Amino acid sequence: MNKRTKWFEEARFGMFIHWGVYSSIGRGEWVRSIERISDEDYQPYVEGFQPASFDASSMAKLAKKAGIQYAVFTAKHHDGYCLFDTEYTTYSSAHYCNRDFVREYVEAFRNEGIRIGLYYSLIDWHHPDFPHYGDRNHPDRDNEAFKNYRYDFSNYLKYMHGQIRELCTNYGKIDILWTDYSYDDLKCEAWHGTELVNMIRSLQPDIILNNRLEASGEGFGSLITSHPNITSGDFVSPEQIIPPQGIRNENGEHVPWEACITMNRNWGYHKEDHDYKSSLLLIRKLVECVSKDGNMILNIGPDGDGNIPEEAVKRLTDIGRWMEKNSESIYACGYSGLPKPENGRITRKKNTYYYHIFEPDVGAIPLYGVQKNQIDEIRLLYDGKIIDVSDTWITNNYPDIVFADLGSSPDLPDPIDTVIKVTCKGD
Repeated sequence: MNKRTKWFEEARFGMFIHWGVYSSIGRGEWVRSIERISDEDYQPYVEGFQPASFDASSMAKLAKKAGIQYAVFTAKHHDGYCLFDTEYTTYSSAHYCNRDFVREYVEAFRNEGIRIGLYYSLIDWHHPDFPHYGDRNHPDRDNEAFKNYRYDFSNYLKYMHGQIRELCTNYGKIDILWTDYSYDDLKCEAWHGTELVNMIRSLQPDIILNNRLEASGEGFGSLITSHPNITSGDFVSPEQIIPPQGIRNENGEHVPWEACITMNRNWGYHKEDHDYKSSLLLIRKLVECVSKDGNMILNIGPDGDGNIPEEAVKRLTDIGRWMEKNSESIYACGYSGLPKPENGRITRKKNTYYYHIFEPDVGAIPLYGVQKNQIDEIRLLYDGKIIDVSDTWITNNYPDIVFADLGSSPDLPDPIDTVIKVTCKGD
């Protein structure tokens, strides 16, 4: 664990906030690309985006109660609309709404003790010097009017670098800069990546960066090699998947990573998408990430007025209720070094193992991987109750396995995830 990422690897649980003009359309953050909406046809949505209900303070308080340790907010998404005050364009909330939503977010989340992250899209469907025709994502990719249009990509790079400089200069200490989206020939040095990273680190020496200057959904970049490039970032950002074995480099050494997960199927607000994952599933997936030495960053997509969908609020509330009793098994924890048990997961902090039990057993609960002579004590984490080691003729038939006696009830105390804390002697 290096000094720069230490806090990140201890935080384990983050919040993504995807929000912008696209939220008022209510068909996801890629709506301009998917429906090939021209700049002119998108403009009424830009002018109509006046989110009176956006309350960063209430959002930060909800995140805090859910156990969130850091957050990442979309300062600019692919549509190019900026949620911050910038000298480089009037295509911003500062111009159209007279509000700097990045500043509101930063101040509110910082007040709750939550670390600050900003998302900035490397691509831009509004800027005149970002390639239109022939690009596989741009809304005008098939628009013949742009077939022979001459772009000055260097002009766009000056714009993009300038805006990132503003974000690293105007909002105090920024903990994470999350850049997105590299693809095809637009990777790494196409963005003048080395120059960009050097500039960012000169302004924010402690900031951590994701790996998407080099790869977005198409691999992990050179961060998983033993000699990563300066453009590789500090952590890998797999999307909508939890890597089966976590992420290690070519030498088998741990690499910091976070799984980027939506509650439903979309990042930005989609009014027809009610396919929300259950609170139980989200809690167990957070545990899975930690058990594999990773983080989970869970997304919310407020609507165009700034309201968080009720389904998302409920799940954050449920997660917070579980975290209130069990966060000790998440924060600063990681891979246990033990095989995954059949009935759940194991996380570890130094000489303490946390057995996350997802399924009840027909009798005592087996605690695979530890021996009786290694154990100092066993407790239920949520209430601190001391748990006895089962000593019956049944369990004594398996002398190499420690069994925890949770009592006569066949049901687990917490059907979502009952955490058994096993403290071992010494180190």
